[in-house]
Amino acid sequence: MEINFLECLLFLTAISTALMAGLFYAYSCSVNPGLGRLPDAGYLAAMQSINRAILNPVFFASFLGSLVLLPLCSWAYWGNASALWYLLAATGMYSGGVFGVTMAGNVPLNNALDKLELSAASGEQLAKYRADFEPRWNRLNLVRTVAAILTVALVVLACICH
Repeated sequence: MEINFLECLLFLTAISTALMAGLFYAYSCSVNPGLGRLPDAGYLAAMQSINRAILNPVFFASFLGSLVLLPLCSWAYWGNASALWYLLAATGMYSGGVFGVTMAGNVPLNNALDKLELSAASGEQLAKYRADFEPRWNRLNLVRTVAAILTVALVVLACICH
């Protein structure tokens, strides 16, 4: 079986989007509940550490790769009407629901958390900061988790239509 360029592009797009959906899903069902059991100072320190560690080439390859591959794949499949519509929908879902939510919601929260000097804060200050941060961050993560899963589903439908 010979795989052509378009099929390879579609395959890479499916892998990239699936990796992102898996990341956000793992946070939703294991990482966030586990971190939620930590005391305030431990929770905030862990989130600071995770938010710093995730800024790496492997993460960016999938996160930004999906943002590039989805419209590129849509353009490449312009002649295949059924696959095209699924890819365009996936592009919109990822761009708004994953990338947009991350950049407009999670990143500003992460940046504000990064500036917090945990050792200088009182227990009351830590509890307040966590109460302001955790529920908002988790809600935003749920939105991007659902959007990422829907993106993968749409890309898989494009694969089936191809």
